Amino acid sequence: MSLRPPVSASDHHLGPLDAPLQLVEYGDYECPYCGALFPEIATIRQAFGDNLCFVFRHFPLSEAHPHAERAAEMAEAAASEGKFWQMHEVLFQNQGALDDESLVAYGEQLGLSEAAIRSAFDGSREQHVRHDFTGGVRSGVNGTPSLFINGTRYDGAQDAQSIADALAAVG
Repeated sequence: MSLRPPVSASDHHLGPLDAPLQLVEYGDYECPYCGALFPEIATIRQAFGDNLCFVFRHFPLSEAHPHAERAAEMAEAAASEGKFWQMHEVLFQNQGALDDESLVAYGEQLGLSEAAIRSAFDGSREQHVRHDFTGGVRSGVNGTPSLFINGTRYDGAQDAQSIADALAAVG
């Protein structure tokens, strides 16, 4: 399976877009497997430094995870104020508390404006989440987390060493 659409400046990314290695995760903030992968990704990012561009795309599995879509919309609200990655971290660190009241509290903790926090609940952040989700479907994503290395789906073990080995084999 190939990644569609390809990584672009409109994606949430860490590391240079022109890095020789790209790792894309389609994830869900309420998914326990995504939560387990979160520290593994941090290890990988540290190991590869500027040779890796890490991208996170939303793929909320709303039927299984009722708070996932709203959490993704809160991450987008934080992005509007340049705090996507801070919210991303908070959401994964607090997977058991993603109800609306908790999301508001996280927004306040990060210093988001009242308007940005409200935007997570008024549907105005839905478009980016839907765009990511649709791209995931087009790329063959049917569960989370789903990873792509340099545009090709990675279906191996989801621990730092296995993913690092797969990245090294490509690079």
